[in-house]
Amino acid sequence: MCIAVMYTEVMPKLWNETMEAHRRAVRDATMDTTAALVAEHGLTSVTMSKIAEETGIGRATLYKYFPDVEAILASWHERQVTSHLEQLAAVRDQAGDAGDRLKAVLEAYALMTYERPHGSELAALVHRGEHITRAQQHLHELIQDLLIEAAEVGDFRDDVAPDELASYCLHALAAASSLPSKTAVRRLVAVILSGLHPRA
Repeated sequence: MCIAVMYTEVMPKLWNETMEAHRRAVRDATMDTTAALVAEHGLTSVTMSKIAEETGIGRATLYKYFPDVEAILASWHERQVTSHLEQLAAVRDQAGDAGDRLKAVLEAYALMTYERPHGSELAALVHRGEHITRAQQHLHELIQDLLIEAAEVGDFRDDVAPDELASYCLHALAAASSLPSKTAVRRLVAVILSGLHPRA
């Protein structure tokens, strides 16, 4: 009797954790498969049936997770954006002083901008929506906070509001998407940083 009670108390938690892990795995596989199919064949060629087949799940199961292809891609992109923000926070936390942290974050973000696909049908679809607005705000605040820290120790200028400087940085970093090489991206970051130093 004691064993039966223990068994009943333990099983639901184990079952829930296993099912949740399974659901995450199915969602991740579905998102990765869909993004790959759209990149290869174009948005209009990708159907829910094709996604289910390539993912290895039934179509009815797929519809339990996502209503359509666009919803899958929106979730995929939101996951990508969250991952990028986490990477930038990790870069910030690993660098030395305030100036080093700012440089590291600007360079990491510039390289992300350089490496992501632009001008594609997929990019046009996913670069919109509330999650993009939230991510941009989070990124703006991250850079603004670093600018405030660096200005407080005299590394960077304080004659322009940090909010404005963060906007300037982000607009300038957008140019990384059209640069020919990573070397050019690093030069862009160097130019941005030179504009942030205090005026003599």
